[in-house]
Amino acid sequence: MYLVLCNCPADAAPSIARALVEGKFAACVNLISGVKSVYEWEGEICEDGETTLLIKTSRPKMAGLRSKILEIHPYSVPEILATAIDEEASHAPYIQWVREM
Repeated sequence: MYLVLCNCPADAAPSIARALVEGKFAACVNLISGVKSVYEWEGEICEDGETTLLIKTSRPKMAGLRSKILEIHPYSVPEILATAIDEEASHAPYIQWVREM
């Protein structure tokens, strides 16, 4: 199982989350609004409000999830950071549900 972090503009977050779940790329997506990101882009320091997506998916669906985000995300270089989950230390029924979805 993977937990994937992806920041996006607040207005795009619900449609991205819905597309990932409806397309069976993710079991669940949490939207955390009110995130402030400070970064350098094209030689300028930027400060923007964003929404963080916490995406739960299974290993076999990771490649498709990444492709779908790249297809629908409004940024030219979207953040896609995948972290493998320690399944033994996690709640087994939840891990099973993610796999089934």
